[in-house]
Amino acid sequence: MTESTDAAPQPTGSPAYLAGLLLHGRRVVVVGGGRVAARRVPKLVAAGARVDLVSPDAAPVLRDLADAGTLAWQRRGFTASDLDGAWYVLATTDSAEVNAEVATQAEQRHTFCVRADHADAGSAWTPATGETSGATVAVVTSHDPLRARRIRDRFVEVIAEEAL
Repeated sequence: MTESTDAAPQPTGSPAYLAGLLLHGRRVVVVGGGRVAARRVPKLVAAGARVDLVSPDAAPVLRDLADAGTLAWQRRGFTASDLDGAWYVLATTDSAEVNAEVATQAEQRHTFCVRADHADAGSAWTPATGETSGATVAVVTSHDPLRARRIRDRFVEVIAEEAL
């Protein structure tokens, strides 16, 4: 008979539990329309998410998506009710106070929230991702996004070589 232990195994990598979010047709709220949102929103749109952008201003790529009707843009600051019915939230503003309020409101709604300015203060992290040869690679590290990108790039190289 094996003795059981109440202690959970300690992760040797990132403490994050990795999961692939199936966002097709689901509402995702992005608060902030700057550089980070401009990088992440096109991937959300490609995943089929119904993206609602809340920001007084937006980067050109986001403006183009709004003009094309690909996302809904609320041209104003954040209010708590913006998160009603959201499955996933990204807080990407330049204001730590606004991002903290977005994360607090998401937590109250049991909605996962990525905080671009302070990852540990959110409830989800965005991995460094890459695609090649019919595979998607996602890497999350403990507080080192540059390392995550380097690792991702190496995995993508290996997968691409395997497909040859």
